[in-house]
Amino acid sequence: MATYNISEDIWQRKYRYQGSDTIPPDGSLEETMQRVARAAAANEPESERWRKEFAGILTTLEFIPGGRIVANAGTAREEVTMFNCYVMNRIDDSIEGIFETVKESALTQKQGGGVGFDFSTIRPRGSQIKGCEAEASGPISFMQVLDSTCRTIMSAGQRRGAQMGILRCDHPDIEAFIKAKRENSQLQMFNLSVAVTDKFIAAVKANADWDLVFDGVAYKTIRARELWDRIMRSTYDYAEPGFILIDRINHFNNLYYCENICATNPCGEQPLPPYGACLLGSVNLTRFVRNPFQPEAAFDFERLAEVVPVAVRLLDNVIELSNYPLEAQRQEAKKKRRMGIGVTGLADALIFLGIKYGTPESTAMVEKIMSAITRAAYRASVELAKEKGAFELFDAGKYLAGNFVKTLPQDIRDAIGKYGIRNSHLTSIAPTGTISLLAGNVSSGLEPVFAFKYTRRIRNGAETDVSEVEVLDYAYRKYCECRGGKTIELADLPDYFVSADRISPEEHVEIQAALQKYADSSISKTINIPADYPFDKFADIYLLAYEKGLKGCTTFRPSEHLTGVLIRPEDNRKKDAAADPGLAGKRPDELPGTTYKIKTPMSPDAFYITINDQFENGCLRPYELFINTRNLQHFSWIVAISRLISAVFRHEPKPFFLVEELKSVYDPNGGYFKNGKYVPSLAAEIGLVIEQHLNSIGLAEEKKSKKKAAPAALPEGQDKLKMICPHCNERAVIYQEDCMKCLACGYSRCN
Repeated sequence: MATYNISEDIWQRKYRYQGSDTIPPDGSLEETMQRVARAAAANEPESERWRKEFAGILTTLEFIPGGRIVANAGTAREEVTMFNCYVMNRIDDSIEGIFETVKESALTQKQGGGVGFDFSTIRPRGSQIKGCEAEASGPISFMQVLDSTCRTIMSAGQRRGAQMGILRCDHPDIEAFIKAKRENSQLQMFNLSVAVTDKFIAAVKANADWDLVFDGVAYKTIRARELWDRIMRSTYDYAEPGFILIDRINHFNNLYYCENICATNPCGEQPLPPYGACLLGSVNLTRFVRNPFQPEAAFDFERLAEVVPVAVRLLDNVIELSNYPLEAQRQEAKKKRRMGIGVTGLADALIFLGIKYGTPESTAMVEKIMSAITRAAYRASVELAKEKGAFELFDAGKYLAGNFVKTLPQDIRDAIGKYGIRNSHLTSIAPTGTISLLAGNVSSGLEPVFAFKYTRRIRNGAETDVSEVEVLDYAYRKYCECRGGKTIELADLPDYFVSADRISPEEHVEIQAALQKYADSSISKTINIPADYPFDKFADIYLLAYEKGLKGCTTFRPSEHLTGVLIRPEDNRKKDAAADPGLAGKRPDELPGTTYKIKTPMSPDAFYITINDQFENGCLRPYELFINTRNLQHFSWIVAISRLISAVFRHEPKPFFLVEELKSVYDPNGGYFKNGKYVPSLAAEIGLVIEQHLNSIGLAEEKKSKKKAAPAALPEGQDKLKMICPHCNERAVIYQEDCMKCLACGYSRCN
């Protein structure tokens, strides 16, 4: 099996600029970084000096800006943003306010920005709307509108939309919010998190009552521990909702005096005020280890202190360089000049140093590294303030009284008091999925290495022309090179080569806490949990995260509730065929069937749906579906959906899940009413027809008595943490940095 250059592949597919009439194409990754350096230095009085300085940290990959910057800086693309994510405006509790948010989020996503929302300002479902004698539909109904909007924007562009939905733990609809995504297939464009308050944690510990309140009115009182257990059980089984400690976020916010934070960006590393934006970049820690794998291996803190100030200046210049989807976002960015410098390659750097991830020695080292980055960044921002001025909303007395700023060394605090500071916030640890691949497949962000080598499938043009290549972790590859280029078996590696499946949840928390101490914003990290981890211990992880000072916590535990986690689809088909061999057999020459007519306002021509059945083991089961209409505009999707549904029929004797999936499809242009019932889309009506047919052939009663299957046995070791990819069908999907990524084909839920 051949190895391949994953850095080259990612550069070609995501970051290489193909050129325009006025700007030449990138000829190499170095030319891409030179393009970014030129753009970032363009407005500097000493532009050539700073172009060289910026190129000096970019071409060496010591510092890698966020992907939007690498892809767009210095190109002819005018309507793109270089900020990865935003938090939207405070949602006004009115139809006008809600749909203003819909419009603004669509404009933001059009330019490639992910968005976060706080839905706590929307009145709960069932409450009265003054003036029209109607009941409110609640925040979840409006989340569905934003979900459909995001799908539509995604379908028009190249990137998958990313959204974060947040609801406070005391909102009356919090119980429905916890289970919202598993009720049906809606809200799949959202990550969900509960905004947890200090008061709620205290009530949980005391097993006290907890009021669910909106606008000063208590709608319901429950036990705090009961609500806590619901959140924990949902997270244990379904990996959502996440956990954001909103009071702690505001307590340590440098701008506590002029803003209130209620939400985060989609991956959680940037708590932001309304219209806030996150400008990101990562220090590649693998480039700072001298003499890797040797007894004298050491981290070069002197070089780190040289690189970070240049990175601060580069990102500060991007604030002027970037476009913004909304004028309010531009004003917010320029008044506060927030940025988030983080890390990538942390696990590989520890391996270079011979330190095992998760040990007390590793915790001490990562704390020392993050402390050095933060202090260098704050000193650099003070120097920039001397030269270019402090950020507009800087107030020396109030800023220095901030709880995070108080932790800085006295010489930095004195300098801030004397000269001001250019940027309100400077450090944040964000996901680095593709930029870590760009740097040679270094370990991603602060995460442990998931796999030291794995197989990736590469399509070579034609759909069927696929080759398999071997991908090696950066540290593992370097270790093999320094051992004469020979492949080292994983079993023969030193014990400091530790992968994610060998790290306890508590060790994950310790590493994150060590870094959080020196990050003025927050951290995006996934704590991987073994499938057999006891629930009682699982809930304690979140309390440990609270006690250790984290601002949020995200876990992932493989579960039978998550599609494709435990069993490959072909394994299910084999089991079904063994239990009912006629299902997947050869099609009989004749099959009985029924034809249904659908007439919708979405098309001038009727649709005729024919479902043919097969008699097996004493009962009828659907075998295939055909759709016919005179309107050829729909021909391609009719063929596609007919074949897909027929395939499900032949391999699933009880296709009730298909009905629910189809019924939950919402057309972004709106649905229609039929026989007094709202139908959200044509696909949903096809689902209703299938449901009607299942009733008519006697399968409906089986749906009511359907029992949940027992959890299947998971493979041993590393595969315990992998899922089946919906794109390539390999057990190669991992969950890191709040995102699902496939090691085999490169599929990502987030982009």
